Amino acid sequence: MRIRDWDPNLKVRLFSEAMMNITFWMFFPFLTIYFADEFGKSKAGFLLVFSQIFSVLANLMGGYCADSFGRKKMMVISAIGQGLSFLSFAAASSPWLHSPWIGFISFAVAGVFGSFYWPASQAMVADVVDEKNRSSVFAVFYTSINIAVVIGPIIGAIFFVNYRFQLLLIAGIVCILLGVILAKWTRETVPVKKIENVEADRKWYYFLQNQLKDYSLIGRDKTFLLFILAGVLSGQTFMQLDLLFPVYIKDVMDQQALFSIGDWSFSVKGEQAFGIVLAENGFLVALLTVMVTKWMDTFRERNVFVLSSIVYAISIVLFSQTQWIWGFILAMAVFTFAELMGAGIQQSFVSKLAPEQMRGQYFAAASLRFTISRTIAPLSIPMTVWLGYGWTFFVLCLLALASAGLYWFMFYLFDRKHAMGS
Repeated sequence: MRIRDWDPNLKVRLFSEAMMNITFWMFFPFLTIYFADEFGKSKAGFLLVFSQIFSVLANLMGGYCADSFGRKKMMVISAIGQGLSFLSFAAASSPWLHSPWIGFISFAVAGVFGSFYWPASQAMVADVVDEKNRSSVFAVFYTSINIAVVIGPIIGAIFFVNYRFQLLLIAGIVCILLGVILAKWTRETVPVKKIENVEADRKWYYFLQNQLKDYSLIGRDKTFLLFILAGVLSGQTFMQLDLLFPVYIKDVMDQQALFSIGDWSFSVKGEQAFGIVLAENGFLVALLTVMVTKWMDTFRERNVFVLSSIVYAISIVLFSQTQWIWGFILAMAVFTFAELMGAGIQQSFVSKLAPEQMRGQYFAAASLRFTISRTIAPLSIPMTVWLGYGWTFFVLCLLALASAGLYWFMFYLFDRKHAMGS
């Protein structure tokens, strides 16, 4: 489906959200460094866990709010709310006020608004695009995000340390402009019947209760439970991309030459080096996702799942053993390959596990892999204080290898179940 054939809502969103994503990624990857410097690593890690709990609760309620109040309304409120939060963060980092606590609270509030935005935005795509074209539309939005991950960190690596106030100010203004654009040039797409159904069961805690009840199916399906547990363990590696990695690279890497020609050289410090390797991750994902996914389709699913976790473990070892910019670039290439190996087969495997009448519940429960991982992953930062970087990376490596073992056992149960069924 060509972009020119898209619904006007999606055209407006594609280009306005692209600007928001670029400004967001100019500062977001470096916030862990900022909070670690301001609060200390131990306190920063626990604060990030605390902030994620609120985002998780907001994410659970996001679908209900999108159905109850409308996609457009939730997206407008969320975008403006994020913008005001970033402006508050900017004020806390301004030449006239320095308050890390106000900055952290603003960051946490922005995360809550972001968790309300995305379920509504995904639902809007489903509302206006027929089923056969949805994957291509989602792929375009996914690609635009990865382009932002390439551009944003490079700009942020140059300006974040000395111009944090200006970057946050720009981000706040762009988010508010996005809210105004959505309010003015998009229409509501939620089906009327869906609003009526939600009105009949208006109390939000009934929705949350039903959502949690759906997750109880995990305990009745051992294969699916192993899938969730393995995903949580491997997620502890993947989630370090904007948690442990930036702090580690900043601490261990002094100014180094990235390129040198004769007497001329281009040198980078820790924060700038992290911006480069993060941009590398976004570039490789945008460039190679389709190619690697097609390649992985030629292998047995069990081997891909297991090998992906092993490659994650290898990337962790590489990160822990280098303090050289090109070593980090190599480690990130290995890390990204592990990410791409499993990117295309995760959802298709869930659809194989799920009974036809329970697919929605299974996909909702499968998202717990990321929800739980995102909540506990910041504990790696205080771990570096208690254990040091070497032991922290060793623990992450063991978790990745443990996930490989769980995936192998999961497929053992899966294959045995299907053999008995046949």
